Amino acid sequence: MSKPMSAKVKETALEEVQRARQIAEEGARSGAYLYPLKGMYYFATHKDLYKPLLSRLVPSLTLGAGITIFMFLFTYLPQFAVLVFTSGPLAALTTALLVLSESSTLTMVLSKALLIEDTLIDTFDRTLVDRGQTNLVAKERQIKSGAAGDAIGRLGKLMTKPFQKFTPTAIIRYFMYLPLNFIPVVGTVAFVALQGRKNGPSAHSRYFQLKGMNKTQQEQFVQERQGAYTSFGVASTLLEMVPILGIFAVYTNTCGAALWAADLEQKSGTAPALREQAKRAE
Repeated sequence: MSKPMSAKVKETALEEVQRARQIAEEGARSGAYLYPLKGMYYFATHKDLYKPLLSRLVPSLTLGAGITIFMFLFTYLPQFAVLVFTSGPLAALTTALLVLSESSTLTMVLSKALLIEDTLIDTFDRTLVDRGQTNLVAKERQIKSGAAGDAIGRLGKLMTKPFQKFTPTAIIRYFMYLPLNFIPVVGTVAFVALQGRKNGPSAHSRYFQLKGMNKTQQEQFVQERQGAYTSFGVASTLLEMVPILGIFAVYTNTCGAALWAADLEQKSGTAPALREQAKRAE
């Protein structure tokens, strides 16, 4: 006899909760959520990384201001009308915070696609070079020889473009998840988790290209580290959602992603080296 629909729904819900718990535990053990914070420190202590940011700062802030003004003019009142029923007296404040979060997220999506793509590539590659991964970066771009100048100055011409051209997919997905924010606390947590699950692997798009991974290999690589990528994505998403400061977080998160990639490379290279040493000792 088949199970009643209500029992199937309950069983599916429990499976999803268990899976979410497993991913959260894997993410906590991985420590990947710390890399956005490591990226902030790294960026702050390497002044040559300021150049890519400063070259795009004014247009990015101008875009952000325009989006924020537009969002308050056309989306504040409709969302306030909904949040009155869920947030009560705090509706005015929660709506303002929601609109600011939406504006910041849209600014990040459009800035990455239209304004700062090339500077993020430079930031990622420069961090890898500084962490001793010059050979990896040299697979996809020219590296100038000589010790003169900083690591940014050593970066030569890109051989291929690493990121996809702008598509509306990210914005469409964002607005699909947006209604979750109307559910107090739980909905917002779910919204950030869903955004983080997508943003985590996206942060390593450049790394996957440098490694020469095809789509199938990327999916397998991410699947094996799903908890780590989700935890990194959630932490970086929260930082980028901060109004105004979000544009700085994009660059520090890029540093964090590169630091993580460098550590992955070091670990993957350590195991074969240890095996070789063991063979020689026999």
